[in-house]
Parts: sequence; structure tokens; C-alpha cells
Amino acid sequence: MQTRITQDTVYACAPRIVKCLTALSRPATDIAITQSLTDLVRLRVSQLNGCAFCLHMHAAELRQHGESQERLDMLQAWREVPYFTDQEKAALRWAETLTRLESGVSDDDYHHVSSFFDEQSVIDLTTVILEINSWNRLSIGFNFTPELTEKR
Repeated sequence: MQTRITQDTVYACAPRIVKCLTALSRPATDIAITQSLTDLVRLRVSQLNGCAFCLHMHAAELRQHGESQERLDMLQAWREVPYFTDQEKAALRWAETLTRLESGVSDDDYHHVSSFFDEQSVIDLTTVILEINSWNRLSIGFNFTPELTEKR
């Protein structure tokens, strides 16, 4: 697939996109929403959306910050494996719920996430989900392609 508009062109023509989305990526709190959890959520949302560019970037960031390859490999099956904490599972469930809005958001979905995070943290988590969904739509819409860092 050919890139439709390059990242550099998007950033040059609309620098507010980078500024606004980057601002969204900074949670107001740093207690419950760790960088690791934020990156796991970004990777899971990118899996759901099929965003190759963001999948590549966030998996590399997670590995660089010490995340195990085994957890990355099993992220798509987070419900079936014991590799994720209950708090991580609540965040991943919330991320999936807000990314796949066809069924709406039930009170049960909200009560579940809010049993692991306070109001500020739910807002921060929701903002990260909003941010990565927006990046995914830019990357997919313009066919941003990741560059391989390793050769076969």
C-alpha cells in the first residue's frame, strides 16, 4: 500500500494535530495510570483498529521499557491468560469498550473500570484511549507505514 500523505506533510500542514494529541497523551495523574499501562492500552487499541504503524511503535516502546515479549505476544488474548493484573485487565476492557462503540457503554462497563481507578484516573485513561484512537485514524487513513528496525 502506498502512503497517501506523509507524516511530515500532516505535521507541517496541521501542527495543531501533533500538539493536541500529544497533550492528550499526558495524563493528569501519575499514580494509577503508569507509562506501562498507558502503552499497553495504546497497543491494544491499535490491535483492535489494525493500525500497523502504531502497533510497531508501541510494541517497540514497551520492549524498550522492559516489557516482556511474552506479555506482548499474549496481549490480544488478555482475558484468557494470567499475565495481566486485575487493574490492567480493567483498563484493557475499558479500552476495548470505548474503541468498539457499536454496543454502547453499559453501566457495568463503567462500574468495572471505576472499581479499579478513581474518577481522575478513569478520565485520564479515557483520554489516552481517545488519543490513540485518533492517532490510529490518522495513520490508517493516510497509510503511514512502519519502518522495520531489524532485518530477517
